[in-house]
Amino acid sequence: MWRAVWALIGVSIAVFALAGCGSAAPLPPASSDAATREREKQAFVEALKPRRAGRPVVAVLALNEGTEMTDLLLPHAVLQRADVADVRIVAPRSGQVTLYPALQIEGAQDFASFDRAHPSGPDYVIVPAMIVEDDPAVAAWLKQQAARGARVIGVCSGALVVGHAGLLDGRRFTGHWYDRKTLLKRHPGANHVPHQRYVMDRDVATTTGITASVPTMLALVEAIGGPEKAKSMANELGVASWSPEHDSAPFGLNMKRGSSYLLNKAAFWRGEQGQIDVQTGIDDIALALAADAWTRTGHMKVDAASASASASGSVTLRSGLVLITQPAREKSTRLLLTSSLKPVQQLDRTLCEIAARHGEARRDWVMQEMEYPGPAAAICAS
Repeated sequence: MWRAVWALIGVSIAVFALAGCGSAAPLPPASSDAATREREKQAFVEALKPRRAGRPVVAVLALNEGTEMTDLLLPHAVLQRADVADVRIVAPRSGQVTLYPALQIEGAQDFASFDRAHPSGPDYVIVPAMIVEDDPAVAAWLKQQAARGARVIGVCSGALVVGHAGLLDGRRFTGHWYDRKTLLKRHPGANHVPHQRYVMDRDVATTTGITASVPTMLALVEAIGGPEKAKSMANELGVASWSPEHDSAPFGLNMKRGSSYLLNKAAFWRGEQGQIDVQTGIDDIALALAADAWTRTGHMKVDAASASASASGSVTLRSGLVLITQPAREKSTRLLLTSSLKPVQQLDRTLCEIAARHGEARRDWVMQEMEYPGPAAAICAS
């Protein structure tokens, strides 16, 4: 009993601290100039165009002990599906990568073997958020690849990892709204850019929160494979545009959101075990977006389970990565993916289900964490 009370007190203190982090200087208004946004997108695409002959090599950087799920799975899957580059997940050690807030995969290549296979380095390094943002091996390898000429793309709080490698100093950047004050404090010569999903400055790109990986990867697909390839992938994902357009103003902590977070954390007895049934060939992107959203409610721990899993307890995702599965639990809450929905539509559907199950305040919190403006009304009405 007292342990729970002290935990609640700790959460209360954290909420007030977080609310302070979210109340930085007011942002300027977002631009509504479509021509300016198009120029910004094209400048970003131009800056990412290949510079070497041959098929580009993309390294999706990972920390074995903990890498953000959507930040890793979505870029890897989009680029694999577009078939515009050779894509590898690269980590300090080969094999398994634990994802957060849920799931585990197999298939990482270790730094040493990647370097032997690609002595001139990759063309691009995508940097997800990591549970340890200042891992020395990760920072050293990333800095080395940047020195070899790789373009670096820090997704969401991957900007923190990029910063620890010394690659944000003196640059324009964006990032997850929660990290803005931290990044400005650590990199006083850098300049934060609001209201853009992605920003590039001298071969280093950064993005806003988790769902910014969608437009950013489509822009990279356009840079490598052309606009028609990007349009095809956008249609497959279920989005109409991959412009940098973004209103940063709604994202940040205030006392109302902090209070909602506190009340939900206080209801520690309501935690559930959720289960997503998976099978070989399942869409990595839809799975990642749905599992990420459900887990970020604070009420649900999510596992992947499959009756068709191999003896080792795994299935192969559509991208070719191996997903570690858990035995099905009879008492788990089944969380369904809708095969007729495209991946971003699946996220919308999941947010509608979260609101119905846990309330709109909880859905709002998930959208804050994923920096997502919200589901299409038509999805919730269907």
